[in-house]
Amino acid sequence: MQVPFPPQSLIVSCQAQPDSALHGPDSMARMAQEALRGGAQGIRANGVGDVAAIRAVVDVPIIGINKLGDHDGVFITPSAAAAGAVIEAGADLVAIDGTRRARPDGTSLSAQIEAIHREYGVPVMADVDDYEAGLAAADAGADLVATTLSGYTGGRVPVGPDLELVARLAAAIAVPVVAEGRIWTPQEARAALDAGAHAVVVGTAITNPAAITGLFRRAAA
Repeated sequence: MQVPFPPQSLIVSCQAQPDSALHGPDSMARMAQEALRGGAQGIRANGVGDVAAIRAVVDVPIIGINKLGDHDGVFITPSAAAAGAVIEAGADLVAIDGTRRARPDGTSLSAQIEAIHREYGVPVMADVDDYEAGLAAADAGADLVATTLSGYTGGRVPVGPDLELVARLAAAIAVPVVAEGRIWTPQEARAALDAGAHAVVVGTAITNPAAITGLFRRAAA
């Protein structure tokens, strides 16, 4: 399926945890609007409420996710039904867990992707954690493969964005690779694109004021 983002795109992840003062659809919609004012070419958002609120105020593509269940396992859009909920709320494509871990409903990654394609007709981005998972996700029919979960599933934890994984996947698979995870500076985003990423997703470094403030506070201590 056609990827809605042009090469060299910046996608901003607008998410806030329940303990954040910014948690909730209204705040995330405002955050998305500000990201667009800065030049973002897409938004990544979690949950039906946030996706619907953002859809109402932006006209760029939205990557919808639906975080459900145990965060120690497969919880990023773990089923076709979970994907459908955010697609119906306004997402133009959906990101799902693309790791090789067992899925909660027992289905395979390829079966979930096929069901989303068949039932909703939108592209699927597989969030992977390592090279083998990226290859498997492309073989399973993912329209994009993202490095989102590198360092978050018990494997090695890169220092900064996993540029090695980006480069290896970009050289090995035919579908676009999206760099996501631990991108803190414009220079790191540029490095990810230079490594072969079709697009970069930046979240915390743009949309998490507490985390950004903490960086400055630690530097000033």
